[in-house]
Amino acid sequence: MRAGERDDGAGKGSGTGESESACRLGAAELGAEPGERATLVQFSSAFCQPCRATRRILDEVAAMVGGVRHIEIDAEKNLDLVRVLGIEKTPTVLVLDGAGRIVRRAVGMPRKADVIAALGAAV
Repeated sequence: MRAGERDDGAGKGSGTGESESACRLGAAELGAEPGERATLVQFSSAFCQPCRATRRILDEVAAMVGGVRHIEIDAEKNLDLVRVLGIEKTPTVLVLDGAGRIVRRAVGMPRKADVIAALGAAV
């Protein structure tokens, strides 16, 4: 997904010895129901200018692809999840597959074409 991209197995894990890709995120962790086919999870902060543009891009992509949902999480209000997932900057985007596994991670504002391509790994 470019913009500081990290692939699925390179994360810090869930704190239980699992790799990031083995960590599953569901409605309880995300604060909303994930998409049926994939979920675009965006970690943002209040005064992050690139977060606003990232929100628009992810909303557009989610509207284009059936079964895909965009969920935005306020990093400052969800510090436990931020720590578990090793989120260090905003925006950070995680692409989850239908089972809630992280298949892609990118830091910074992604390009729409890169988000669409990253969804290919999730669906």
